Amino acid sequence: MYILSSLNFVGWHFWLVALIFFIVIEAATVSLVSTWFMIGALVALILDLTGASIAVQVMVFFVVSTVSLLFFLLVIKPKLNKKTEQIEKTNADRIVGQEGIVLQEINPLENIGQIRVKGQIWSASSYHDLIISKGSLVIVKEIKGVKAFVVPQTEVAENSEEYISE
Repeated sequence: MYILSSLNFVGWHFWLVALIFFIVIEAATVSLVSTWFMIGALVALILDLTGASIAVQVMVFFVVSTVSLLFFLLVIKPKLNKKTEQIEKTNADRIVGQEGIVLQEINPLENIGQIRVKGQIWSASSYHDLIISKGSLVIVKEIKGVKAFVVPQTEVAENSEEYISE
């Protein structure tokens, strides 16, 4: 403490520098790294300005930082994870695994083919480079860009002309 007092050191200077340091660290990273320490330094700064002893300030800094971290890990983070799990699939994702009907023969060698899935028309290619005839039922295995990659079903749709003309 003698060194600090001989430099005419004021406690709130330390906490202000620490707070700014933690803000800079947080701004320089893409993940939450020093947010907990920012909160602790801010509380310690306020305590110093109200006249609390350095021992109380340091203890409160560590307690507030730890509580902030635990609060985030136990309360906020699980809620954020639930929200990311509830993200709805896009249009393209919705047709993966769905049954469709071939509107135009699928020929990967000629790069042609169209299917109808859930009322939407998609460019299509065979997942295994097979030629699939018009009217065949297919299952969408994957979407790459704007093209559906499909595998044939063994059965042919009844009234396939009716499905094709929809």
